[in-house]
Amino acid sequence: MISYKLFGPGPVDISKKSYQALSTPVMGHRSGDFVELYQAIQPGLQEIFGTQRPVFLSTSSAWGVMEGAIRNLTTKRVLNCMCGAFSDKWLDVSKRCGKEATGLRFEWGQPVDPDSVRNELQSGAYDTITIVHNETSTGVMNPLAAIMEVVREFPEVTSVVDTVSSFSALPIPMDELGIDVMLTGTQKALALPPGLALFSVSEKAMKRAEAVRDRGYYFDFLEFLKNHEKGMTPSTPVIPLIHALQSKLEDIAQEGLEARYARHRANNRCIRKWMDQNGFRLFPDEHYASISLCCIENCRDLDVVNFNKALQAEKQFSINCGYGKLKGKTFRISNMGDETESTMTELFDAMDELIDRFLPESMV
Repeated sequence: MISYKLFGPGPVDISKKSYQALSTPVMGHRSGDFVELYQAIQPGLQEIFGTQRPVFLSTSSAWGVMEGAIRNLTTKRVLNCMCGAFSDKWLDVSKRCGKEATGLRFEWGQPVDPDSVRNELQSGAYDTITIVHNETSTGVMNPLAAIMEVVREFPEVTSVVDTVSSFSALPIPMDELGIDVMLTGTQKALALPPGLALFSVSEKAMKRAEAVRDRGYYFDFLEFLKNHEKGMTPSTPVIPLIHALQSKLEDIAQEGLEARYARHRANNRCIRKWMDQNGFRLFPDEHYASISLCCIENCRDLDVVNFNKALQAEKQFSINCGYGKLKGKTFRISNMGDETESTMTELFDAMDELIDRFLPESMV
């Protein structure tokens, strides 16, 4: 198997230090050592989440928590804000959970419009709303602050926000914004392997969950809180990933959050510079474009699939060839995690050496 460095939208490349942390000897998950580990990572997680609330650890993908939030919070109807593949999927998940659900749809590449959210919530039909902050399929970063300003007008509505591909790449102050459930995963900007979801639940949402039947067990918010108070998780956790998370939080603290955010912005500018120099353009409006990755419109008819195969085989780098109905029409490059302007430049130098081979002759 050829080993190459990942510059797709996740999983992203993992450092040697993180791999080493994964090999830390496993302890019993009901032991005092685990309690110490669990409690040690809380302050760092709370700082990044921007919350005073507990941060829970779920051995699952983020989708487990996304489904769990629907089960824990919805008694009337859920409004699923849809503007790409992953936010669109949430409507299907809501219905499969047996909940009444409505999709508030926007064209792929367009952001969620706060006024449209207000118009829908004014009906009084909803008690839950779902929002994907950074829609990786289209490269759209939704105007979360403006959306949450609207949602706060409706105190009966609980908000669930997926920050999977934006968490730790820019500030997302959960408490300040009034987010009720904020969730993420380890495989994106945290630059760790997949398999661990992180989430925090507001006091309002926890009280809602207390009144909801059929929450299930594995993702029951009350079970998470009960075990958190003992420094534990409801079920056996993926302990090696928690060791790696602790190592990553140490790295983040050493770098400083503001420096981390600035690095992600600088990395993203590197992609946009390469894109401009090579005659490509962003798929979304640049005012609503992600800062942790770029979804690039394939306006030069690049043979994206074979270009990426050559990039992997000859240069040991990998990008993404587009997702869902945008496959081939777009391609995506990530700048999240541990990347720097220097490592981004290495990628672009490699791409520049190969790209002419995979463009139509008229485009070269």
